[in-house]
Amino acid sequence: QVQLVESGGGLVQAGGSLRLACAASGLTFSTYGMAWFRQAPGKEREFVSHIRSIGGRTSYADSVKGRFTISRDNAKNTVYLQMNSLQPEDTAVYYCAAGGGLNGLSRNYAYWGQGTQVTVSS
Repeated sequence: QVQLVESGGGLVQAGGSLRLACAASGLTFSTYGMAWFRQAPGKEREFVSHIRSIGGRTSYADSVKGRFTISRDNAKNTVYLQMNSLQPEDTAVYYCAAGGGLNGLSRNYAYWGQGTQVTVSS
């Protein structure tokens, strides 16, 4: 079956960096667009970033543009999210998802990971 397993979350001070990874199995990874979403306590899940399966075109939420970078390694079936200049408002559970498109509509993603906690202290 399809599995998406996130890693790399943790506690970091404001201004710091983290790199999340999502390892995929059970699907032809290179044919799927991949994305990151996040959900903060008491808030709805929101789109963070998407990367296309081919060509590597990306999209970002305005709140993370210029600070976060999504990338993928099709040889390793892994998608990454480099997060720099982290702020307390970035605190959330971060999920990776497979499918979808650059518009980041969550209903279009077929598979989801279990999430990894990112906590940014002020």
